[in-house]
Amino acid sequence: MDMSFSAEDLVFREEVRAFLDDKLNIRLREGAFATPSVFVEPDITREWQAILNEKGWLATLWPEEDGGPGFTPTQKYIFEKECALAGAPALPVLGLKLVGPVICKFGTPEQKARFLPRILSGEDYWCQGYSEPGAGSDLASLKTRAERQGDKYIVNGSKIWTTHAHHANWIFALVRTNPDAKKQEGISFLLVPMDQPGVSVTPIVTIANDHEVNATFFDNAETSVENLIGDEGQGWTIAKYLLENERGGSCAAPSLLAEIERVEQYAKRQPSGVNGAMDHDVALMQRLARLRLETEAFEVTELRILSELAKGRPAGPQTSLMKLTASNLRQAINTITIDMFGYDGLQLPTSRPLYGNEAPEPVGGREAQLAMPTWLNGRAWTIFGGSDEVQKTIIAKQVLGL
Repeated sequence: MDMSFSAEDLVFREEVRAFLDDKLNIRLREGAFATPSVFVEPDITREWQAILNEKGWLATLWPEEDGGPGFTPTQKYIFEKECALAGAPALPVLGLKLVGPVICKFGTPEQKARFLPRILSGEDYWCQGYSEPGAGSDLASLKTRAERQGDKYIVNGSKIWTTHAHHANWIFALVRTNPDAKKQEGISFLLVPMDQPGVSVTPIVTIANDHEVNATFFDNAETSVENLIGDEGQGWTIAKYLLENERGGSCAAPSLLAEIERVEQYAKRQPSGVNGAMDHDVALMQRLARLRLETEAFEVTELRILSELAKGRPAGPQTSLMKLTASNLRQAINTITIDMFGYDGLQLPTSRPLYGNEAPEPVGGREAQLAMPTWLNGRAWTIFGGSDEVQKTIIAKQVLGL
């Protein structure tokens, strides 16, 4: 495997760096930095989305014919790495990286023409309706029902942990269209408008004091049969495709390494209380060095998979390995950060957002103020997109053949 960049890739990297220097303004950098949650607030992410859309560099997981930038897998990696190093905001995952690729692969030409441009422009903001009370890791047990009546479906049931449902005007949902079929065979993939009387959203405030997830209820909600993606009963196949994109559709190592770099810089400035900064604490720096080595090893694995993708091979179950490793590395970074800041790192501000003129005053600096909210919010990394236990089962069965 040749892991060196070509001359063309190096030219592309310089183009990306110049673009970021020009377009990634201070407001966007500060907003991204001061966001402790996984999902960036819409006022920040939509501004960055519009800038990338104008450039044509937005939907990196989409085919070029459907509006993607036409990046090679290597260019996509370079782009994500440079964005991470520059501190760019995360983009709306649910539309651009989840339902968008599904519509590209399984949607009709009419569905593509209707939905894809509005995802790119930000006119439509999406949420995901997968998990339910009693159907999380065992997703095939979902009970939300969609009954066809003429040219529409009537949807009844509920979804939980629907991220940013309070911002969304559309939800993509797994629904049961055939209650008599086997669990997986009776599920369909349906797009449902949120702005209607039959849909209600109840906030769930997490232990991190963030409101990013919700409970969503359907009470005779309606959607057109034209909003069925694929065929009835094909939902489980589509769901697995979407989850592969969620678990491995982005390059995780660049953002992890960029975060480790920031922690190393914090250690040079944070007082240890014993004649020097925290970078004089041998035990802490050994932990940080080990974490960097583990993350660099993870990056090599990610690049190896990237090499396979460049040859046209599908992502497959190794995305579960990437998701499992990246989630645990991220939590380890959060833990070492909060340890380094000591008592200052234990503060948990009660207001959001933590950027802008209304942000609460920090104790010991903004980095310390973000430590606890980030640690608490980050506990979800090993749960969403399939818990660690689910990923280990997939790896055991489909990668190791156990």
